[in-house]
Amino acid sequence: MHAHVSPRFRPTLSRGGRRKTLLAVTVLTGAVMTTGALFPSAASAAKPDTVQKSLNTLVVDDQIPSASASVADREGRTHHYTAGVGDLKTGAKVPKDGQVRAASNTKAFTAVVTLQLVAEKKLALDAPVDTYLPGLLRGEGIDGRHITVRQLLQHTSGLPEYLDKRAVLEDPQRYYEPRELLDSALAQKAHFSPGAKWEYNNTNYLVAGLIIQKVTGRPLGEEINRRIVDRIGLRHTYFPTPGDMTIREPHAKGYHRDTADSPWHDVTELDPSWGWAAGAVITTNSDLNRFYTALLGGKLLPPAQLAQMRTTVPAGAPGVRYGLGLTSTPLPCGGVYWGHGGTIPGYATLGGVTEDGRAVNIALTAMPGDSATEQHAQAAVETTLCR
Repeated sequence: MHAHVSPRFRPTLSRGGRRKTLLAVTVLTGAVMTTGALFPSAASAAKPDTVQKSLNTLVVDDQIPSASASVADREGRTHHYTAGVGDLKTGAKVPKDGQVRAASNTKAFTAVVTLQLVAEKKLALDAPVDTYLPGLLRGEGIDGRHITVRQLLQHTSGLPEYLDKRAVLEDPQRYYEPRELLDSALAQKAHFSPGAKWEYNNTNYLVAGLIIQKVTGRPLGEEINRRIVDRIGLRHTYFPTPGDMTIREPHAKGYHRDTADSPWHDVTELDPSWGWAAGAVITTNSDLNRFYTALLGGKLLPPAQLAQMRTTVPAGAPGVRYGLGLTSTPLPCGGVYWGHGGTIPGYATLGGVTEDGRAVNIALTAMPGDSATEQHAQAAVETTLCR
């Protein structure tokens, strides 16, 4: 990942009182991870040594417990790679294409469901939030009558962040109701007027999830599973049910440490409710490749809504742009790749697809602790896609 993105890993200050604001960096993206959508070139699958070398670097030099990758060429042929150990206590191997917490990749899923509802004429992108959730968004400088659905998905609403990394790490198995999380955001003042600028923010997708539930009359997880997971056959992807803190299928354990000198703590089991519409999905590298390939290939949205999703604004880092739950990142060899990426305690994912059908996703079993690790992970994506 690029050094200039590293500020996104900084926690926001938590507010005093019983509700600590929950933080953006952890659940979701990290600009780096947020931007990470990867498409490897056809040649990438033919040169496993380069991918393996990149993963080895992340384990040996950056001391990530394990790294894994799935690389697909234009014909859909997939190769899987692993490095490190899946369990620091037992030394168990890393499962091939094991499950991980997808973190902010969840935003792309939430955006797709929202845009499907737009296509079904049950939602309008430029309608205010109050059309669907009257009176819900009110606070200092915050008014749901002036924030549109599009601005939520695009991160241009000005809403403050609800997430506090420290609060989550102090009690990772606590369950949060979406409205409780929203209260943490509404206790703060707006960061800017709607549409004035771009700022990555988990609260936007929290509200989008509440809109989906209001419009469909169904739980968000059910809609994501029905409209995306089942539709394109993501056999190892699911939205956890309330209270489910486990990862159901084979997986490498996820770890966290406060500093480079601290011991690793196993944080595999946590309650993803604080991530919810912005970060709760569990998946695999190959399923993320399949998801982004299907999305960009027009299998999840009609052309009009896919075009809206791919209409981007500058996203802070040079050349990186954000659409509606989808990021485009320039490649050093030319062109861009589309995806999202994400970070959550225990896991980090980055990957995406190119216009010509290459795909790659990389998963780490710890959040990058410094800009050098971020850069190595981003370079692994870029070298894979550019081969």
